[in-house]
Amino acid sequence: MNINEAAATNGEGQQGTTHSQQSRMAHGVDRARAGAHQGIDAASDAAGPAVERMVAGAHATVDALGGIATHAAETLDIKGHQLGNARDRLLKGTGDYVHAHPLASLGMALAAGYLLSRLLSAR
Repeated sequence: MNINEAAATNGEGQQGTTHSQQSRMAHGVDRARAGAHQGIDAASDAAGPAVERMVAGAHATVDALGGIATHAAETLDIKGHQLGNARDRLLKGTGDYVHAHPLASLGMALAAGYLLSRLLSAR
């Protein structure tokens, strides 16, 4: 049975049947749209806690890495100062030794230079 036959048997004209079908279609589309929105809202509600946990975990990781980096920077700063102090003590001790023993210092410098020249020229 086609649309015209259905309209004739119902006693309605073609215009009334078409309007009724359009109304039913529009109502079906509205229900489908509402159902889709409900599905999206349900998925969002279900995903919300998981996303919040992921965000919280990411923040915790960033905080932990920041703490590690801060500790490493502080340690490097301390070690840099310690190394600078050791260098200063070594230079002062060497200077004091050279002033106290100039001939021995000259002999050690000549011997070190000779050894270095032999090592480097052997290549």
